[in-house]
Amino acid sequence: MKQDSDATTVPACFISNHEGFLGSIKNFIKDFVVTEIDTSGQRVNTATHTPDSASSDENNETGAECKWNNHSSQDNDVAADCGLDVTIPSPGSFDLSVILGQSVSEELEQFVLTLKEKPTKQELSLGSFTDKHHRANVHRAVRHRFPFLMTVTIQPEIRVREDPDYRELSQLVTEDEAEDFFRFIDAKVRGSSYTFGPDDDKDHRTVVHHFLSRRFGKLVETKSFTDQGTTAISVRLREQGRPKKRSAEERKEEEVYTGFTLRKENLETLEAISYMAASLGVLPSDFTYAGIKDKRAITFQSMVVKKVSTQRLKEKTAEFERRGMCVTQIRSVSEPLRLGRLQGNHFDLVVRDLRPHGDTHSSAADTHTRLAALVKEAVENVKARGFVNYYGPQRFGSVKSVQSDRVGLALLKEDMVSAVRLFFTPEDLSDPVNNAKRHFIQTDNAKESLALMPLSKARERLMLRAMNRYGTGPDGCTQGWLSLPHSMRVFYPHAYCSRVWNEAVAHRLSTLGHRARRGDLVWLQEDSAESSLPQIHVVTDQEEQEEVYTLGHVLMPMPGNTVKYPENAMGAWYQERLSRDGLDGCRFRVSNLKLNLPGCHRPLLASPRNLSYQLQRAACGEAGEELSTGNSSRNSDRQINGTTAEGKLTLTLNFDLDSSCYATICLREIMKCDP
Repeated sequence: MKQDSDATTVPACFISNHEGFLGSIKNFIKDFVVTEIDTSGQRVNTATHTPDSASSDENNETGAECKWNNHSSQDNDVAADCGLDVTIPSPGSFDLSVILGQSVSEELEQFVLTLKEKPTKQELSLGSFTDKHHRANVHRAVRHRFPFLMTVTIQPEIRVREDPDYRELSQLVTEDEAEDFFRFIDAKVRGSSYTFGPDDDKDHRTVVHHFLSRRFGKLVETKSFTDQGTTAISVRLREQGRPKKRSAEERKEEEVYTGFTLRKENLETLEAISYMAASLGVLPSDFTYAGIKDKRAITFQSMVVKKVSTQRLKEKTAEFERRGMCVTQIRSVSEPLRLGRLQGNHFDLVVRDLRPHGDTHSSAADTHTRLAALVKEAVENVKARGFVNYYGPQRFGSVKSVQSDRVGLALLKEDMVSAVRLFFTPEDLSDPVNNAKRHFIQTDNAKESLALMPLSKARERLMLRAMNRYGTGPDGCTQGWLSLPHSMRVFYPHAYCSRVWNEAVAHRLSTLGHRARRGDLVWLQEDSAESSLPQIHVVTDQEEQEEVYTLGHVLMPMPGNTVKYPENAMGAWYQERLSRDGLDGCRFRVSNLKLNLPGCHRPLLASPRNLSYQLQRAACGEAGEELSTGNSSRNSDRQINGTTAEGKLTLTLNFDLDSSCYATICLREIMKCDP
């Protein structure tokens, strides 16, 4: 096995005892293709839709992937000031590098830094924007990201300069309050209000009242109120300052949902959604989907976007294709997608450079013959017995210096400062990202680190921006985590719980063996259909003796606040394991971050469906003559002519897995090594 971070992430415990073989995956992006299987059992790149779906097939392709996880309203609880009684979209909702382009975005950042150091009346041109939707998106994104800037259109050009009203208000209240107030004014959310911080100086409050009345009197009304001995100014939108009542057509537009199939190549989901949202003038949280897909792959998945018509989406397909995305099967749908609303995924994988374990002396012909036998034995074993359903290394992040589960443990212990420092621990590299992380760890200076951090690193920049505003102490670090979408925050505690699950399964197999034992948990087998919800059952002595259940029935709990633990030695193991990490009595809630982890009961084993394979001779990485196939045994024992067997062997595997099962783990069981 490879001795790297991935190898130590997933325990080496197998179900079958075949020999396996060596090989490599993801040599090319096309070697790893993932296609979502919808709830009706159809692959989403070939699924047909009912006529009223208004499906568009004119752009359909087959063949050839990208946290913001399934977003809900929780995703916008970003570093909100306690004075706001309304949720305002996160600055991270707008990726200026996508909306403006990388060079203009960097120029804008530099312009802002100059303004901060020395106020000026100079303007900066952001360029010309002929599309009115694009112009509106630029105005909204820039004002939200930089509330102290004014955006002015001199068609089709957009220019920015410092807002003098902001400058004047920031001399009366804190800069944080001034920024939040201007975001509140710009949002114009019906029924919203904003409250400044406590101010017991009546003369000062009077000056603030006068300023707000003079500059924003048509929009807002202000009043001072006293609560628990402290006085503050509250601002509320006037009736006439609120947006006009929406027409039936406008309300209908808000309720539009458009479904589509996204094909992406070598892209993270976060990248793909961020770009599409910016291009369409909506928020990333307006996109919903059933599951996250790999980056280093070609992937097909269903998505739904809100407030975008089918025609509007079709107009953007050419633009998306230039970014490695293809949008097809565009259709009207009645509701958003929910995370987990899929049957599973279909995989088309290529394993290259096949060779036996430890055999370096056989002739090419003998090696090929032996490999054909090894592959057949391995595939048939996994077909029959399945594989240990470990969480794959993707669950723990790709950074080798600090695994995501360690960050998650710190969050579960509510040690926000340690979690931040773990998150920013650099790798031993000198690229811009790691240099910025290293600078933060060494100096604790969020502002300077933010200037060093590349614009493409949205997650890191959101946290640094929040800590620049709130500080790097416990409260500031909490705000740093809150600046991330909910689905991104919860990833880290989930990574910790997944690590514990993996370790628990390895311990269970090594100590209790490969049979269902007394005290194990299984789904209750009932013939009655009275209850639609399955129930957890604890295996009894008699059931163990009579072998009523097999290892394939056994469930292992992922820690959380609603799970039941095994009533055998494994129950004590979980207690000891959590105690070792300082989580005795852990509630699996992080209230400050609005995180709740209920846990789940995950099957110990998983099995691939519709598994087939082809073993081929390849030259220079290209598929060649077929040697054997999993669909029949006609070539499995075929001798290979020594004069043509010099090419390396390539294995193509095709199979389906249930959702939340990892193809790399299935492949690991087949090969008996980390591919």
